[in-house]
Amino acid sequence: MRPRIYVDTSVIGGCLDEEFAEWSKRLFEEFRLGLKIAVVSDVTRRELADAPEAVRSELADLPEGAVEDVPPSAEARQLAEEYVAAGVVAPSNRADAEHMAVASIRRVDVVASWNFRHIVNWGRIRAFNAVNLRLGYPLLEVRTPREVLREEEDV
Repeated sequence: MRPRIYVDTSVIGGCLDEEFAEWSKRLFEEFRLGLKIAVVSDVTRRELADAPEAVRSELADLPEGAVEDVPPSAEARQLAEEYVAAGVVAPSNRADAEHMAVASIRRVDVVASWNFRHIVNWGRIRAFNAVNLRLGYPLLEVRTPREVLREEEDV
């Protein structure tokens, strides 16, 4: 079974960022090759609406079957509110809570992000998972795109 990787906006934008491009592009290549499935939420699509065309096209250029689109849901909004209420993220960073809520509800294999402040952060990961445990959701695995790439064989 192909791993389902939740990608937030930072991963997509990372394709055009000098610091992150190598790893984001390699992950997108794995999506193109059918090795992994990109799980993309309405939150990500909403954030991409104002992004430059070059960023939006990274996602748009993925072939059919490479992307699992997740529609909005009341359950995800409620879980995001639980994260905010628990102080995991501030109300001003609600979109980050929404990303994690969608990933939790959809039971993805891993969340990929370059957002070190609000998502790929040991303390926050623990806090998101504490809320998830209390409410009966699965623990989230959170990594950078570099960490979810298929390992290349040593020659």
